[in-house]
Amino acid sequence: MAKTIIVTGGSGLVGKAIQEVLKLDENKREGEEWVFLSSKDGDLRDPAAVKKIFEQHKPTHVIHLAAMVGGLFHNMRRNLDFLRSNLLINDNILNTSFETGVQKVVSCLSTCIFPDKTTYPIDETMIHNGPPHPSNFGYSYAKRLIDIQNRGYFEQHGLKYTAVIPCNVFGPWDNYHLEDSHVIPGLIHKLYLSKQNGNDGVVMGSGKPLRQFIYSMDLAKLFLWVLREYDEVDPIILSVDEKDEVSIKDVAELIAKSLEFGKPLQLDETKADGQFKKTASNAKLRKYLPDFTFTPLEEAIDASVQWFVKNYDSVRK
Repeated sequence: MAKTIIVTGGSGLVGKAIQEVLKLDENKREGEEWVFLSSKDGDLRDPAAVKKIFEQHKPTHVIHLAAMVGGLFHNMRRNLDFLRSNLLINDNILNTSFETGVQKVVSCLSTCIFPDKTTYPIDETMIHNGPPHPSNFGYSYAKRLIDIQNRGYFEQHGLKYTAVIPCNVFGPWDNYHLEDSHVIPGLIHKLYLSKQNGNDGVVMGSGKPLRQFIYSMDLAKLFLWVLREYDEVDPIILSVDEKDEVSIKDVAELIAKSLEFGKPLQLDETKADGQFKKTASNAKLRKYLPDFTFTPLEEAIDASVQWFVKNYDSVRK
């Protein structure tokens, strides 16, 4: 049966990665037509704009990546904006999917939505166990409600809408804005400029917080598996193994190595760290895909750095 799959946020980090992995013969499927949307196709906060997009493309399946996103300091400044924009986007996509007969929606959440006070590792059953970290409560509550809506569409209408929960994603086509980016693209851009200008390399915070990072190309392959094979409404964490958790300082050192920075890094401990850790269990994923191989972090960071340097004039910054 033919499928028409639209990808919201299709010009962003994960959308571009999905486009790349679909070029490989091993990831292609007969009867799939893919449509990658960008902000130019319409404002997803506007229900009329979303309805027009769906009328034009008539999707049978949706991968919903579009969101208002940003790094720690961007979230801290604009929690209300993150809440309102993402509530509107998510409700419009899910409700229009329901109204137009879309068979499956795979939405993208984040490990940062989990409770701040919790036990580790976190798993899929713990999303709603307590308040998220106060630094990003707006984004977190908006994303949590996707899981609630998915349950509602299943209970009332029998629809298999689901969600994935990636750990921290990075790779080519990321957002490298110095103020609003996530940690890896922000560090890549900052250290690149510091090297160009002969300045010291400064890492904001203590460097001690721990994170799991997933390369966007690995995540893209897992998105294809979820769309085609995963049949649960309950969400699934898409993360590297717990043993692959690393400190921000270690990540900065890998970026500096790839850039051939040549100076020791300085830690600015006057800046906020955010959550110390948010270790996620990928036991559910490993139950389904025990042999999935993740790209080693050093290799993935080097590929991302080289892509950034090569495309510096055109990257989002």
